[in-house]
Amino acid sequence: MTVFTKGKDAFPYAFKEYTDTVYRIAVHNTSCIADAEDITQEVFTKLLEHTLPIRGEEHLKAWLIRVTINTCYDFHKKNVRLEVVSEPISKSETTHEDSVLEAVKSLQENYRNAIYLHYYEGYTAKEVGKILGAKENTVLSWLSRGREALKKIIGGFDDE
Repeated sequence: MTVFTKGKDAFPYAFKEYTDTVYRIAVHNTSCIADAEDITQEVFTKLLEHTLPIRGEEHLKAWLIRVTINTCYDFHKKNVRLEVVSEPISKSETTHEDSVLEAVKSLQENYRNAIYLHYYEGYTAKEVGKILGAKENTVLSWLSRGREALKKIIGGFDDE
């Protein structure tokens, strides 16, 4: 098990291995690519400033995910905006995958993050619980309720 004594020691490895993951989570939790890029940069800046030991690669990845989600949450609190769309997007212009991802993004935070981490990043409910600071059964409830909410939003959901 690799132990990084400080965040700056973990930075080269983390940046190489987890930039895409941090960025995808930031995109998933924001409505703008530029905001996701800013959040990604802020997360890695926080890693450079982190002074406590990081116990291994899994701990590092979980730390980055948790910090990314928290940074997105803080960003939303600071930057509540009203976005104006000049023309509505027709349903024929969106793909099924886009509509599912948009439906996931519309869920409340705990359902959205649990579903994203489980289905898009491949974490088990137990691992999602560790990342989000919740019990495994709570995560299972969030996944179930999130799927139910998605069924109502998109009119059906294949759980294959």
